[in-house]
Amino acid sequence: MSRWTPDPTFYPSPAMASQAPDERFAYVAAMNYGRSNQPDEICVVDVDPSSHTYSQIVNRMELPHVGDELHHFGWNACSSALCPAAPHPHLERRYLIIPGLRSSRIYIADTKPDPRRPHIVKVIEPEEVMARSGYSRLHTVHCGPDAIYVNAMGSNNGHNGPGGVFLLDHFNFDVIGPWELDRGDQELAYDFWWHIADDVMITSEWAKPHQFENGLVPEDLLAGKYGHRLHFWDLRKRRKTHSIDIGAQHQMLLELRPAHDPRKSYGFAGVVISREDLSASIWTWFKDDQGQWQAQKTITIPAQPAAEDDLPPMLKGFKAVPPLVSDLDLSVDDKFLYVSCWGTGELLQYDVSDPFHPRQAGKLEIGGIVAHHGHPKHPGPLSGGPQMVEISRDGRRVYFTNSLYSTWDDQFYPDLTGWMVRADVNLYGGMSFDRNFFVDFGSTRPHQVRLEGGDASTDSYCYPS
Repeated sequence: MSRWTPDPTFYPSPAMASQAPDERFAYVAAMNYGRSNQPDEICVVDVDPSSHTYSQIVNRMELPHVGDELHHFGWNACSSALCPAAPHPHLERRYLIIPGLRSSRIYIADTKPDPRRPHIVKVIEPEEVMARSGYSRLHTVHCGPDAIYVNAMGSNNGHNGPGGVFLLDHFNFDVIGPWELDRGDQELAYDFWWHIADDVMITSEWAKPHQFENGLVPEDLLAGKYGHRLHFWDLRKRRKTHSIDIGAQHQMLLELRPAHDPRKSYGFAGVVISREDLSASIWTWFKDDQGQWQAQKTITIPAQPAAEDDLPPMLKGFKAVPPLVSDLDLSVDDKFLYVSCWGTGELLQYDVSDPFHPRQAGKLEIGGIVAHHGHPKHPGPLSGGPQMVEISRDGRRVYFTNSLYSTWDDQFYPDLTGWMVRADVNLYGGMSFDRNFFVDFGSTRPHQVRLEGGDASTDSYCYPS
């Protein structure tokens, strides 16, 4: 839908976004794949501390099909609509674009007139997605200045690569077609983001569908067959310019988080696991003095020794629990990077004011393959660990959930039950659990969180703070 004036949830700069009103609701993708004949849901969670339903699921939008396996979803429009080159500055942040990773189906949900009760207004069936885009196994949605961008893990035959990016029309949500004009040797896909001011897109690598749909494949992991490259693209010409290979010992180069300030040409990428020692790592990509894009490891998170009897079958021989970094999020002011260690049950906070010398500023423990840490509101042992992370625009609240992907959950946490928690952030670093916020999802497994009005991993900004 188009407005006569820009949407009030759009902000020209990160600094202006950080002054936005507090969120009242969180939209949470919740999966039931493989455990019942129930469809997945978008759950609406009350996150307003003054509300009598605070920390409760106040509505469930049940999807009409079974087996979608929701993953990362996003808004139809955001602050990128205010960029100078945006052709549609009067879009409205109103619709949730919800892809199924397993089904390749897309749901369009309207959050108006009542944000508590989103409702489906359009379904794009997988046959249409695959015919028009050439892709399947849909993963991530970003609202760009010119279209809605969606990426995919597989080609339209469903089993092989290349994965890539395609576009949806901002107004009718029709599939426009594939984004790439020249991909070179890029085959694996996962996340994508951009530096609009530099006219650059960055993409990362996970795997082909047969390497993740039925669980992690240990033989492929040990053989270095999961992704380990960053790809850099000319955003306007839609052509890959070059790639950076960080080494096959670093397996699954996944989440990308660029700096929000358009004057800053750097960002952070997370590596799930090292074949050498089970550690995880964070890499900083940056543009050097010669204008070339580079990447260097800036954080190493070691594995923790563990008794063989405490580990799932896949890890017993290693006698250690890996961090398994599965998500990152960067505060809107570019000061704090949050790192989910899904395996060890830790949420780590790093001060990245100097992006080349991060300093750990805080840590929370909950769940974990071995530790099973509890929560102030749920002191008993908890399964799962910090996974998908979302930060409020002012940086004072961090929300996270505990499910990664159905078959991977079953490998590492066979008894996983779903939960969502909130952390309160100190201005100068450090964080603590909100003792009153614990959402028990039971057998339903929560994943991506989106906040009403926008959040730290939604918007792109074209004006400096």
